[in-house]
Amino acid sequence: MKELSVKFDLSDSEFYTALRLVAGAFCSIGEKDVDAAEDFKVCVTESALILKNCGFKSVNAVFSAQDGVKAVLTGEGGNPADAENELSLALIGALVEKCGIEKCGGVINSVTLEL
Repeated sequence: MKELSVKFDLSDSEFYTALRLVAGAFCSIGEKDVDAAEDFKVCVTESALILKNCGFKSVNAVFSAQDGVKAVLTGEGGNPADAENELSLALIGALVEKCGIEKCGGVINSVTLEL
């Protein structure tokens, strides 16, 4: 199984580019076309922004490429609180085959994306 875990501080915007590169690499490993890869990269970035918007300090993103491409982004630390994320969630829902949202106390703390 091909898997990689990436953890970074959500306040450092330079890491979002690295996150997109990892997402694109896993789409390549999973033999997804360019359009699917671009959609997946957008969804991964939006997921990180959702977690930042919910008050998490950092994100742990686990990517895998077996029977498709999957990313699980989990918020860590900070001061989590409920936040407005409907637009990001609608965008994600329209671009990936499967999207799972995990909440704790009404706060989104994990997003799972699958192609």
